[in-house]
Amino acid sequence: MKEVIMPKFGFTQESGELVRWIKQEGEAVKEGDPIAEVTTDKINMEIEAPASGTLSAISAREGDVIPVTQIIAWILKPGEAAPTGAVPSPAPQAASAETPSPAPLAAVLMATPVAQRAAQDLGVDLQKVRGSGAGGRITREDVENFANSQPSPALPDPRERATPAARRVAREENIGLGDVAGSGPHGRVQAGDVLAAASSAKQAAAPAQKPSAQTEDAFTALPMNAMRRTIAARLQKSAQDAPHVTFDADVDMSALETLRAELNKSAAKDEPKVSVTALLVKACAWALGRHPRINSQLDVDNNRILLMRAINIGMAVALEDGLIVPVIKDAPNKGLRKLAAEIADLGARAKQNKLKMDELSGGTFTISNLGMHEIDRFTAIINPPECAILAVGRAAQKFVPDAEGKPVARPIATLRLSADHRVIDGAVAALFMKDLRKAIENPGVMLS
Repeated sequence: MKEVIMPKFGFTQESGELVRWIKQEGEAVKEGDPIAEVTTDKINMEIEAPASGTLSAISAREGDVIPVTQIIAWILKPGEAAPTGAVPSPAPQAASAETPSPAPLAAVLMATPVAQRAAQDLGVDLQKVRGSGAGGRITREDVENFANSQPSPALPDPRERATPAARRVAREENIGLGDVAGSGPHGRVQAGDVLAAASSAKQAAAPAQKPSAQTEDAFTALPMNAMRRTIAARLQKSAQDAPHVTFDADVDMSALETLRAELNKSAAKDEPKVSVTALLVKACAWALGRHPRINSQLDVDNNRILLMRAINIGMAVALEDGLIVPVIKDAPNKGLRKLAAEIADLGARAKQNKLKMDELSGGTFTISNLGMHEIDRFTAIINPPECAILAVGRAAQKFVPDAEGKPVARPIATLRLSADHRVIDGAVAALFMKDLRKAIENPGVMLS
């Protein structure tokens, strides 16, 4: 038998929401089959079957928010039965009047695994809970309803009632945990609670605004989903912490466009078409190899700059209500057609919420291209923990002087590098942009 758990997709992730079961109770599955879909604060992800067998003892429903590593189902071989009495051991703690005694096995067996975990988190004695499930089985709702009907316990010390991620965010935002209302079990403070408190504090410190005369019927309110909240928090922090300095270069795209047309004309039917994005990724990878300071991260805690050995280039992809950055790993060592195929695949799956977490992590530099939307130039905010990002505008026909000084029309695109001035000085950024221009206007140098 093999347990199915709510996976941990990111370092600070504390829970995930079960979106839907792809496979159903009693259905045969093979190892690696997608069996459920969950969502985090970044993306929707699929849970794969950890073994072959029968999906059994499903204990989480669609819409449930479940702590990471909690068991949500079992994969059983023929003749096996799910261990419904197995309960994760709570962390050791000193005995007190507020710590309930372990429930007898009979009570535990009458509770679903999710209800068992909820009872542990809320300090509920399962013997006192009346089950509303089939055969009187105790569900999570039964435990929560019982807990809500009891007097609230005294809250522990603020440091003890905060998750590690919440404590980290509190340090970064300079927020006292004692002033934050927790939304977790027993008022435990989550990372999102700290971010909300920090936002409220900043709004309170801002100059008072005149009351608006607008009423509810004057606008349409759009709730900020988890992805939007994460984007807001990360980019606000990036804009506040990293002193952004920008560098513009107007680049002649003629040679790059000519190369792309030639490559696509000679491509076999089953070969992917090479895109401008693929050529830009190749050019950036070549230039980053020559200027490692651009391909770096700042380790503030240890007062050091990390020159990343791998060159992994992220591509900003716009979604209906958010932004996601899939990462091309080891970009310098991939050919143009391989880059083109990978970029097309990642972009398509990004819009379908079918990316894996390792395809969204490990980036060392990001490209944001809005040229296809007829944007001439724009400034992109650095994607932490990276130290630079390249904004690419459209290639518009402009008159420039040729070798004899005569005006000729060329496709000119504005590239704007945003760099973290704590790490990257002007001369370093300028030399990187100079080499990037060389790779784009003379692509043979990066392909030789």
